[in-house]
Amino acid sequence: MYDILIIGSGPGGYVAAIRAAQLGLRVGCIDKSEVGGTCLNVGCIPSKSLLDSSLKHYHLLNQFEDHGLHVDGVQLDLDKMMSRKQDVIKQLTNGVDALFKSNKVDFISGIAKIKNRNEVEIIQDSKTEILETQNIIIATGSNPIELENIKFDENIVDSEKALKFDRVPKKIVVIGAGVIGLELSSVWSRLGSSVTLLEAQNEFLPMLDKRISRQIFREFENQGLKILLDSKVLEVQQDSSEIEVTYSIKEEEFKLKVEKIIVAVGRKAHTKDLFEDGLLEIDNHGLITVDNFCQTSEKNIWAIGDVVRGPMLAHKASEEGLMVVERIFGKDTSLNYDHIPNVIYTHPEIAWVGLNEQQLKEKGKDYKVGSFPFLASGRALASGETAGSVQVVSDNDNDKILGIQVFGPSASEILQQGLIAMDNGVTSKGLSKTIFSHPTVSETLLEATLAMNGEAIHIQNRKKK
Repeated sequence: MYDILIIGSGPGGYVAAIRAAQLGLRVGCIDKSEVGGTCLNVGCIPSKSLLDSSLKHYHLLNQFEDHGLHVDGVQLDLDKMMSRKQDVIKQLTNGVDALFKSNKVDFISGIAKIKNRNEVEIIQDSKTEILETQNIIIATGSNPIELENIKFDENIVDSEKALKFDRVPKKIVVIGAGVIGLELSSVWSRLGSSVTLLEAQNEFLPMLDKRISRQIFREFENQGLKILLDSKVLEVQQDSSEIEVTYSIKEEEFKLKVEKIIVAVGRKAHTKDLFEDGLLEIDNHGLITVDNFCQTSEKNIWAIGDVVRGPMLAHKASEEGLMVVERIFGKDTSLNYDHIPNVIYTHPEIAWVGLNEQQLKEKGKDYKVGSFPFLASGRALASGETAGSVQVVSDNDNDKILGIQVFGPSASEILQQGLIAMDNGVTSKGLSKTIFSHPTVSETLLEATLAMNGEAIHIQNRKKK
């Protein structure tokens, strides 16, 4: 009998499996395909690989001359780029395989179904086996959402297939201007596609403050992305050579002819046929109901990552996996769900954590805000990466940092520094007393906290009212 059986080997599942083995538990990790799940095989890692490769191509064509570097006859080898992406995936999945072996985690290949609180059925090659366990962790992740009136085929694809094109399409429509839509649009736009994003919402990136989202919108339009808000796809017709998309904006209809449509309207939890009917509670969004510690109504069955409430993020799944395993082992471990970082890996990057100004206003919080533009950063100027800014909000009474938003170079790394301060109760004034290396783009975080208190050095401070 296993101490823990984990269903799913993505960032939630494999991290939980390794930690459980470190604690001396007998653990098995079940997956119908290779280890690594969506993130390593068809999501986070391959998309970041192509984002990096496509950015190099974009810089080669558009920015090298600013540095006095003249390049003629640039050629794109998409096959080589895709091959490199697969090499990266293989290296990482091989690494997880090796970690499983060194930690004595049993990797079990097959389709799993939870029969009851202590038994999991495994089906592989028409063979069925029942495994017994003391605890079960569900980490099966999510799948791309398909629209009812736009069915997937060779030319209408989800976010996974959009990372596997064998040539650069001349024109693409991306449905959805959220995290996935923006990242995929960036890849193919940099490689030469004309990209139009159709976003149903009338606000762009509404989770951010408007001054930041406006900066992002302008920058992406400057990069060649056409972002149409408040747009609704009405009809899609295609023949052998092209697709005609009919969409509306404020009751007015438009038509656009493209080669590919990428549907990036979100993901849904993968729970179909995973357990016997009635065994676990499912909410209105198709998510497994859990408490603050990811425990289901069956006390020895736990669920983490994309199948439960909260953002669908790999690092959130990993941390939940660690929490669950340690709680099974008897440790009093918890997560601060208010401090989960979010990143969009466009260029410049977009990163945020905590509360924004609108949320603070709705809560009636008395807050103060400080911001600093990358245009005033010596390091950003030296590297030619001056778009964007850093914004920090703090409680006006106790100076506690409540939220950070960054749009600019190395935004994900800058945000992480601020998040460490938030997690450790460092105030904005406390953070502003930290010595930052010069010249670095991280100094923008320092200056934003200084600006909040009217002490910025490298920009003019706002006059106090």
